[in-house]
Amino acid sequence: MAENKPPTADMHRHLKRLADASLTKRGLPDEDLEGLRQLAAAAAGRGTALRLLVAEYLGSVRRIWTDLSDSQHALESKDLREVGSALIKAIGDATVALTEGYETAHRAAIRGEEAMRREFVDDLLDGRTDLGRLAERAERFGLRLVGPHSVAVARAGRPFGAGDDTTRYVEEALTSRFSAKEVLITTKDSLLVCVSPGAVRDVPEFFATAVRNAVDEQCRIAVSRPRPGPSGIVRSYQEARSTLDLATQLDLTTPCLHSSELLVFQVLGRDRAAITDLVATVLGGLEGARGGPRALLETLSAYFASGCLNTTTARRLGVSVRTVTYRLTRIRQLTGHDPTDPDQRYILQTAALGARLLDWPARPLQPSE
Repeated sequence: MAENKPPTADMHRHLKRLADASLTKRGLPDEDLEGLRQLAAAAAGRGTALRLLVAEYLGSVRRIWTDLSDSQHALESKDLREVGSALIKAIGDATVALTEGYETAHRAAIRGEEAMRREFVDDLLDGRTDLGRLAERAERFGLRLVGPHSVAVARAGRPFGAGDDTTRYVEEALTSRFSAKEVLITTKDSLLVCVSPGAVRDVPEFFATAVRNAVDEQCRIAVSRPRPGPSGIVRSYQEARSTLDLATQLDLTTPCLHSSELLVFQVLGRDRAAITDLVATVLGGLEGARGGPRALLETLSAYFASGCLNTTTARRLGVSVRTVTYRLTRIRQLTGHDPTDPDQRYILQTAALGARLLDWPARPLQPSE
């Protein structure tokens, strides 16, 4: 709609009402204001800018201004001030009505777009929709699903929601740094999700930083390995989620985890019976320790995490180096495996990882596992 476009029929009717207002000195009737709201909503639906709509309206008023008071002698009469006041109020009310109608239609369009986007994202991450159709729908949102994509997910103490302050902050932070075609930010099952092309390697780390800046409480972030195509995005999303669950289960403190870093845990977890047998065989002797196996198992885990350094282990546990040395000796005596021997260390470390996966000794080992 250009500024010099003639007013529509609805606009013509409104301009006649302005002429009536100049005579009666009364405001515009509600039905006329509602008509302007509908006119603005239709203009918004056509993609007309609000400034052009208002400019057309004010330009139309300007072109017929001299006729609004019905006659020249009215402009010269003593009630000129009242006529001008009534007209200014009517024009102001009309402008407000145009803006209201336009903004209401614009918000409705945005909500509709967000609903379609959310439906697309749900279908994409659930993997239950035809992949070819998904690729077509992705183009509507500027996304190309051909190449490999990685998925990062974040979990905090409170759920992430669509449109909340945290989600908006993270989305704005990423879209200001990267192209809208390079990132897709959404929420699903209380998680904040970021899908990005594998070729743009900085996105997951930047996403993690933005989430940590936006969330006051502790949060965990997991990043999948990149995989090609829409089906790859589904697998990457599932991998990132399982990495989060695994990090929670193992009580890992690293704020941002890459799925590739936890592959050993996933391998161990696939054969529960085998890992149960390994823990029982290698670490079962710790149950003979005074006070139970927990303190010795914690020492063993801290020892491996510290790079097998007694001093660092003691600092992590808040005990003396002598205590660490004593406990390592007891582990060797009770299990028959020496944690200080490089040849035996791997067996003990694998068993200790398995114990964390099985939540042993808090949960007794079941032969059926």
